[in-house]
Amino acid sequence: MSFPGPPRPLVVAEQRHSTVALVLAWTLTVVTGGYFLPWAIAATRGKTNSTTIGWVNFLLGWTIVGWVVALVMACRPHRTTTYA
Repeated sequence: MSFPGPPRPLVVAEQRHSTVALVLAWTLTVVTGGYFLPWAIAATRGKTNSTTIGWVNFLLGWTIVGWVVALVMACRPHRTTTYA
């Protein structure tokens, strides 16, 4: 009788977003001189929390610290989860 080892991590791959959201994110990034760059990166990478990153960027990006936080969120690796 063999015992299964610890559960292997399931890597959550990129999530596909609509083309409209992607084009909107990059258009706003260019128009605002890079202000929405974290959101555009998150949308391009297919982050599952790109909407949250967009809101953090929109509401707190003007503080510079909020912009950096949104950028770090966008550049972090995709989330991994385990299954039982």
